Amino acid sequence: METTCGVPKDVFLSVAKTLVENSGSERTSAFCYAVGWTQHSVGVQYIRTAAIIQLLLGNMGRPGGGIMALRGHASIQGSTDVPTLYDLLPGYIPMPHAFHHTSLDAFIERESGSTGGWGRMKAYMVSLLKAWWGERATPDNQFGFQYLPRITGDHSAYRSALKMLDGSLKGYFLFGQNPAVGSANSKLHRFALANLDWLVVRDLVEIESAAFWSRGPEIMSGEMKTDDIKTEIFWMPAAAHTEKDGSFTNTQRLLQWHHKAVEPRGDARSDLWFMFHLGRIIRAKLAGSSDAKDRAVLDLTWDYPGAGDTQDPDAEAVLKEVNGVDAGGNPLTTFAELKDDGSTACGVWIYCGSYAHGVNQTARRKPGTEQTPVAPEWGWAWPANRRMLYNRASADPSGKPWSERKRYVWWDGQQRKWTGNDVPDFTADKAPDYVPPEGATGDAALPGDAPFIMQADGRGWLFTPMGLKDGPLPTHYEPDESPVRNPLYAQQSNPARQILKHRLNPRNENGDGRARYPYVMTTYRLTEHHTAGGMSRFAGVLSELQPEMFCEVSPELAKERGLVNGGWATISSSRAAIEARVLVTDRLTPVRVEGRIVHQVGLPYHWGFQGLSKGDAANDLYGLVLDPNVHIQDDKAATCDIRPGRRPH
Repeated sequence: METTCGVPKDVFLSVAKTLVENSGSERTSAFCYAVGWTQHSVGVQYIRTAAIIQLLLGNMGRPGGGIMALRGHASIQGSTDVPTLYDLLPGYIPMPHAFHHTSLDAFIERESGSTGGWGRMKAYMVSLLKAWWGERATPDNQFGFQYLPRITGDHSAYRSALKMLDGSLKGYFLFGQNPAVGSANSKLHRFALANLDWLVVRDLVEIESAAFWSRGPEIMSGEMKTDDIKTEIFWMPAAAHTEKDGSFTNTQRLLQWHHKAVEPRGDARSDLWFMFHLGRIIRAKLAGSSDAKDRAVLDLTWDYPGAGDTQDPDAEAVLKEVNGVDAGGNPLTTFAELKDDGSTACGVWIYCGSYAHGVNQTARRKPGTEQTPVAPEWGWAWPANRRMLYNRASADPSGKPWSERKRYVWWDGQQRKWTGNDVPDFTADKAPDYVPPEGATGDAALPGDAPFIMQADGRGWLFTPMGLKDGPLPTHYEPDESPVRNPLYAQQSNPARQILKHRLNPRNENGDGRARYPYVMTTYRLTEHHTAGGMSRFAGVLSELQPEMFCEVSPELAKERGLVNGGWATISSSRAAIEARVLVTDRLTPVRVEGRIVHQVGLPYHWGFQGLSKGDAANDLYGLVLDPNVHIQDDKAATCDIRPGRRPH
């Protein structure tokens, strides 16, 4: 481990000892991670490793345990749940594939589990289709299943950028995204945006993705000419979260409602307003169509009530649709009420109950002094207002708490049900000694001591034979670009990683060619700035607090390369060269890997060429090498060079 990772043996053993000693019946430990774990070509396997360790130490489903993903946005969890991912429908239902899912029955047969929580997939799916197509969704037309678009392969954001470059993708919407500086290989993305027919950018300010055609680095260098760019750009002013009603879903799956504080200024509008009225106008233009392909749009339920001069749709009406209703239009209280016969409609099955009893449960704000420490009346958590997933594991196989001090949910033998401080993540009346009868399906097929109810066997899996594209168990691979060889295997990097090949996406050499790019670079956030800078570099106070793009280097690297604190440095890769002010700091500790010192360069990724505080984009340096499971970029570890002085202008 020391040779491979550069972490001193005594430090590693100290961490391991602390973790083990703080795990057991009386104590629990949690893993808290951020994108530093995920943005790797083996990012999913890092999280799997944490899950395996927590399962082995007994830290899953117990208070103070588990794994906490620290998000960079207020509603990253929400945008995953509902979702923004191309291969999912709301509530983590797989997106239909053109070749595998030719009918609703084929979809259910392929994607539904015969045991466990996914055994009710048809109820989730049919209720979703009813929410979208209402009375038009009937058993005769498979509840509108054929209206759903299909995927045919990888339609992720980075693959889409390559499709822009080859001319097969003509138009693009950007909602709060800024790939011109915020995505890996930002230069490639600027060229991609310049090859579109049209681009819609909705944001608070004129971000780089809306201004690349006039003030981008390639315009300044002459690599692009404004007159040659064919893209027609529509920059639409967006309302901030303080200017609209809605909900956030945070990393604990907690939905919290935010109320509009002020009206948006000028022409700024909410995302909800934009999408609703865009859909309304498209439907009006198609109203007379007899073309079968237009029925999917024309048959949609698209009738949200509006308010005020702008007719901004009522966000609570959307939440009610998300929550779901029965055949009489009454709000549902839990996803257990969903049916597969078309008698229920629910926009997001895991959010069913967020509008239970006709009350916006996400807007609850009961003070902590008036409720238990679990705080079940502060907002609402999916599913079923459950604050901890798999909490059956907080009790031993017989149903007794592992620890009275940390008791959470337990089996009440007198009442013959699970009870406790939280909503049990288990069938309420399933006894700990329950044994499934022969031929049982769905939840009934899981025994009373199997807490992990979304798994087919109810168990926590150390070995994962399905679902991951790069192996059933984690192992060590070097990043795609590394100054060292893999000490464990002849296979240097993840063999399943995605390498997107394009002339604008060259790769730094490994092995014998590493002398050209001998250092490791990594990106991270600053407290004073927010992601790609659209919400912070345009604000005077925040720009004063962090006024310039900088790079962090150790005193040893500064000496080796002649870098001066406060001076300029040029950081380069095979993709680009950027400049930054030098910050010499002990934070970037050199590590000893394979018997030699490896230096690191730290790069905040908030800067771009717009705003009050301007600077080069760190993401220009990174290539498009992706994790094979979720297509996330490998930008927490790649190679670079660093030299004193400013880059060529």
